[in-house]
Amino acid sequence: MAPLFSRSWPLALRVSVQHARVFPLNFYFDQFVTGLASACSLFLVASGLSIIFGVTRIVNFAHGAFYMLGAYIGFTLTEQFSGAFGFWGAILLAAIVVAAIGTLIEIILLRRIYDAPELFQLLATFGVTLIVEDLALLIWGPNELLGPRAPGLKGAIDLFGLPFPTYDLLLIALGPLVLGLLWLLFRRTTWGVLVRAATQDREMVAALGVNQKWLFTSVFALGVFLAALGGALELPRQSANHTMDLQVITEVLVVVVIGGLGNVLGTFLAAIIVSELNAFGILVFPKISIVLVFLVMALVLIVRPWGLLGRAEAAARAAGGAAILRWRPLAARGRLAVVLALAVLALAPLAVGDYYLTVATEVLIFVLFAASLHFLIGAGGLVSFGHAAYFGLGSYGAALALKQFGLGMEAALIAGPLLGLAGAILFGWFCVRLSGVYFAMLTLAFAQIAWSVAYQWSDVTGGDNGLLGIWPSAWAAAPAHFYWLTLALVAAGIAALRMILFSPFGYSLRALRDSELRAEAIGLERRRIQWISFAIAGGFAALAGALYAFLKGSVFPDNLGIPLSIDGLVMVLLGGVDTVSGGIVGAALYRSLSIWIISHTDYSKLALGLLIVVLVVLFPKGVVGAFESWRARRAPRTGGESS
Repeated sequence: MAPLFSRSWPLALRVSVQHARVFPLNFYFDQFVTGLASACSLFLVASGLSIIFGVTRIVNFAHGAFYMLGAYIGFTLTEQFSGAFGFWGAILLAAIVVAAIGTLIEIILLRRIYDAPELFQLLATFGVTLIVEDLALLIWGPNELLGPRAPGLKGAIDLFGLPFPTYDLLLIALGPLVLGLLWLLFRRTTWGVLVRAATQDREMVAALGVNQKWLFTSVFALGVFLAALGGALELPRQSANHTMDLQVITEVLVVVVIGGLGNVLGTFLAAIIVSELNAFGILVFPKISIVLVFLVMALVLIVRPWGLLGRAEAAARAAGGAAILRWRPLAARGRLAVVLALAVLALAPLAVGDYYLTVATEVLIFVLFAASLHFLIGAGGLVSFGHAAYFGLGSYGAALALKQFGLGMEAALIAGPLLGLAGAILFGWFCVRLSGVYFAMLTLAFAQIAWSVAYQWSDVTGGDNGLLGIWPSAWAAAPAHFYWLTLALVAAGIAALRMILFSPFGYSLRALRDSELRAEAIGLERRRIQWISFAIAGGFAALAGALYAFLKGSVFPDNLGIPLSIDGLVMVLLGGVDTVSGGIVGAALYRSLSIWIISHTDYSKLALGLLIVVLVVLFPKGVVGAFESWRARRAPRTGGESS
């Protein structure tokens, strides 16, 4: 995974680095102005997500994909149709085209699932992101595409003795202009008043008779337009490439959270803060430059969860829906089925080869990872966007125990989970002080801090080169032996999670999920219970990470990255949040299909994205949830158990 702030540095920064020792004062001023140009570019994209997020409460992971589409379509229009539209006309037309695409996606897909739990809308936008990534690869090819320079703005001006790109001056002027136009739109029009009202309390706006569907559609279209415009305007500064979406969505999420959901002025200020930290961090704190932004994000969330200029929002819908069936421990028939399933899995090495055993081992590891996240989301109602942090800490803990301290695999499989547990205890202490989307964003901030440390602390972690040679002990080196070890540990881990789920502690955790007010009224201490559950989930995720390190023989910063956290959410949601075994089934389904699709097509993201979208539309309660609903309709509930 490339650094999240690795977008091509502007010409001024490259020149400034060369002159830093000769003109220190000029250099710092040049850095500041370069940061302003980046801030204005970032603001265009972030303001779109802030508006969408503020009104619809959709964590639109497709926002980065629309930004990327704006760049690619802008490249095509400026290269092939600039004579008809001119450069600026082509840039504007690219943003309009992408906005139209986004509007169709909202009407055809998102509008169909607005009544589903909000996390399923996140899952749908993740599927759209995968589809767009491979469509861009299919249409424009794998190579980076460098767009033309803006006419009349190709050169540089002398800025206190240093050359500064003229185009960046345009961006600096464009940012406040867009801010002013958005302020007028939201403050001086009826539509803008409704949008601001929906940002604070959607239910009240609906009670006033406002057609929320078309309000959401118009907001989504405006947000996508701004994202695409930002992408198209980046063409003179950087080439269009397939990593743009992930790079920008991370920065944008940080900006939106720091500024405040739905607050455009706050987004503008946050974009300046983030961009200047990015510009000066590499000079002042080169060893922790990537960490700085996420430290600031975490600090803002802890001190002022709703952002610098945001407001505390009205209570939103819970992430999960009402339970389909009351959760019950397995009855005798269910326990027998589990024993038979474990027996079949244990006999698998007698029937399949090493390749399939390796695949099965990987699936089992991610079953445990998803089960730990499902424990947090399903039982605790705590949606984490950074659960990969503990998976990665478990991987690094096991690898460092083996490489740095010379311990064997057995001790490393203890050290890894202990490191992940320590991280979950530390991060969880802060996270459980928040709730809802603010909790989710703080987990993301801590996960990115962990990722940044792993990426930059190369003396210990190996940085981007990772840690290699993490192999099992001789007795477990054979694929069949490591498979049996993994099966035993995963089965024990899932059994332990299920025992906790149906213990008095588990009932207390679910009581807080269902009604925090009532639970606290009978004496349950919310923070302590949720903190313990956070630590439990992190510890089991770390065990999965330690096993993964020995399976792959290596550990990289990707083990802590956002994509893995999103994969975990996808697994849980596909299985069904409101079911006991949804994480297990979802992980087995998603990981198996991912591996199979990757081995059979060069456009695996397209196929997987389409599959996710279809499953979200057909099974908005998840696969297991849909099965439970079907079973409940066929026979009256007579005290049976939930899956």
